[in-house]
Amino acid sequence: MIKRAQPTLTRRRVLQFGSLGAGLLATGSLAGCASDAPAPLPDAAAGSDPWRRFAGTTINFISENTAPTAAIAANLKPFTELTGVTVNIVNLELQALVQRVALDMAGGKAQYDVVYADPYQVLAPYSKGLCDLREFIDDPSLPPLENGLDDFIPTQLRAAGTFGNDGKVFALPYDAPTMIWQYRADIFEKYADAMSADLGFDPTPGAERTWDEYRRIAAWINDNVDEIPYGTGHQAKQHDSLQCDFSNVLWAYGGDYFENGAEVGLAGTTDPGRCLLREDAAVDAATFYNDLIGIAHPGSRGWDWDGVAVALRSGQIAMAPSWHENAASNEQALPGKVEYAPLPRGPRRSANIYGGTGIAVSAGSGGARRGAAWLFVNWATSPATQLANLRSSVGGGTPTRSSVYELPEVQQATHRPSQLPNILTAPAVNTAWEAVYIGLRPKIPMWNECDTALFTELSRMLAGQQSPREAMGRAADRIDDIVARGWFA
Repeated sequence: MIKRAQPTLTRRRVLQFGSLGAGLLATGSLAGCASDAPAPLPDAAAGSDPWRRFAGTTINFISENTAPTAAIAANLKPFTELTGVTVNIVNLELQALVQRVALDMAGGKAQYDVVYADPYQVLAPYSKGLCDLREFIDDPSLPPLENGLDDFIPTQLRAAGTFGNDGKVFALPYDAPTMIWQYRADIFEKYADAMSADLGFDPTPGAERTWDEYRRIAAWINDNVDEIPYGTGHQAKQHDSLQCDFSNVLWAYGGDYFENGAEVGLAGTTDPGRCLLREDAAVDAATFYNDLIGIAHPGSRGWDWDGVAVALRSGQIAMAPSWHENAASNEQALPGKVEYAPLPRGPRRSANIYGGTGIAVSAGSGGARRGAAWLFVNWATSPATQLANLRSSVGGGTPTRSSVYELPEVQQATHRPSQLPNILTAPAVNTAWEAVYIGLRPKIPMWNECDTALFTELSRMLAGQQSPREAMGRAADRIDDIVARGWFA
């Protein structure tokens, strides 16, 4: 049994640790503020419109600069007219958002009423600082949650909305970026017969293809196709993007970060146990990944998710694992030429990393602001708003509710010509979100540090500075040290 240290928490240390360590400190500070309860919701007037109950209130929403937030920021008028509530939106890069949230929660009184609650960097470390949304969902004096919680895609609701198995719901699924196989359909169509004859298998992308076949397809394109310089490209920069790209292969090969990886990804935990990256499945995955990047576009080692997306739509690569919400940009640059499928399978399965996030109400928000914050969360994740986001010329995103995918307009848009280009990915991502296909990072409060340890060692491997086995062993040692420091329960 590892004895877990309990660090001393101060606001000064919050500032010192910044975005990477602030979670440790904010969680402890929150526990100390529990007695300073926020003001309760004001009473509702008899017969009044529940959507107008907090009219005249101003709230603040802090968000990563994501597609649904861009769409909502461009068209807040419907919410303001419905509720009489004014919303100030602060858009930040994720690491800056995490630091702001840490400082806000450490102070005990919320500046931000609605929080973009990234499952790994906000929800897991700061769940004590977020409201259990059942407080609002079960309140008959508030507008009902349309179609209820069951309308949210189940794996997304658990992964982005919960922490633990106590039934609490801290956030409603808000965006859903997921990595899938994106490929130049025109290239595959033109060379299908030649590829099939040379390779000995049908090269059509899909979850029935293997990662080894993917690598062979990429190498064939390198050698035989003049229109495009390289068969594949990857987000293999020393960055969170490298962890995301590698994780798809790790899970496909039967590896994982910790025991019971699916449950740790869905429910979360503060004590995940020993890291599994030393196991043979992880080493095999790293060995394959090292070989794959060796034949990929050489720019891959300097690309994050934006870099690989630009490479695909600018004709530098024929295929890539990439976030599905790039579909709208693909359609603008290469109309009708990019198609989508679940990622290849390994010895265990096809795994497609989920990067979605929910929005939450800060537990430090009180009175009318607390109620108005819930109205915004309710409205922003509603079927009507999600459909409006899809139609937006400045935003996009994809729905997190099953009912939206069932709308005739949305079903029609899964085929070209499509007025909702991100929905062209729907067949692929709806498969990717199934429990047997979804890839879930460990939802643990210390994940950000573990992530950094992993992509640092992977980067050294890709640079030829260590073997795949050495990279996995060193990453596992570092992750075990991080987990051993413990977290506040």
